[in-house]
Amino acid sequence: MRDLHVLPKAHLHLHFTGSMRHGTLLELAERDGIHLPDALVSEWPPQLTAADEKGWFRFQRLYDVARSVLRTEDDVRRLVLEAAQDDVADGGRWLEIQVDPSGYGARFGGITAFTDLVLDAVRDATQRTGLGMAVVIAANRTRHPLDARTLARLAAQYVDRGVVGFGLSNDERRGRTSDFAGAFAIAERAGLMLAPHGGELRGPEHISACLDSLHAGRLGHGVRAAEDPDLLRRIVDTGVALEVCPVSNVALGVYSDLTSVPLPTLLDAGATVALGADDPLLFGSRLAGQYATMRAAHGLSDAEMAELGRMSLRASRAPSDIRDAALADIDAWLAAPEQDA
Repeated sequence: MRDLHVLPKAHLHLHFTGSMRHGTLLELAERDGIHLPDALVSEWPPQLTAADEKGWFRFQRLYDVARSVLRTEDDVRRLVLEAAQDDVADGGRWLEIQVDPSGYGARFGGITAFTDLVLDAVRDATQRTGLGMAVVIAANRTRHPLDARTLARLAAQYVDRGVVGFGLSNDERRGRTSDFAGAFAIAERAGLMLAPHGGELRGPEHISACLDSLHAGRLGHGVRAAEDPDLLRRIVDTGVALEVCPVSNVALGVYSDLTSVPLPTLLDAGATVALGADDPLLFGSRLAGQYATMRAAHGLSDAEMAELGRMSLRASRAPSDIRDAALADIDAWLAAPEQDA
């Protein structure tokens, strides 16, 4: 088996605070005297579930506590740099990191100032690590749809300046997806890639809503399309990519174990799949780990792993030079002799 850490790949589903290293969380919390729950210290990674509203509330509470340790501009820059370094170590060639500026604006001078800070940190991280990076601005579906429109207009201002997409995150069981159509129309007119969360905590009917109301070009998760052959055929025919995050699917109780994640069903149907780590800080697994768990769970060949890497790049907004170089390196990876991974 070839080493998956050197398989070139793009990372398309990584949340901002959720990308933080556990050690960085502990260090920043100690610096400012912030008390962390045991689930983020001695019992890390936490035991999670989102099968009911209480389970999701606990997950969100842990995320909010983690976000609270980001107090200075240097903290933000450190998080972005370390996320880039971790992706490079996992074979990453391109990263689209997802952030909701409204969750940080109060501490960093407003959503525009915070977006400027993140984009500057992304440029610096790219220069220092060589990893291509961009930002996906995401609205929170538990907030008012007018807030999402504000964020869509913000994202539109940064087209060609580091922002490549617009998303919709948080518990997909909350709110009405169609209420966010106006925000996604703003983003669509600006030429942004549209990537709402859908098809993880809710099933195929919500994926259809994301396609119909939000005109999704990629789906955050989307893994439950496997439950509806007609929907899956529509996804394949329209070229919608699925950002599948296996470890978080299991951690949140969507599937009982990694062998139950229906990746083979998606691949056999011809779907474009990009594996992602979602929130490594809470799930304990980074990018290469998603590939390793799926190879082990489903007995995937190196050729199949190489195609997963190719699909992640093709589904990305990476510039053609980065994409083409990475695709060539995937061919070289597959042509090299096998070795113990």
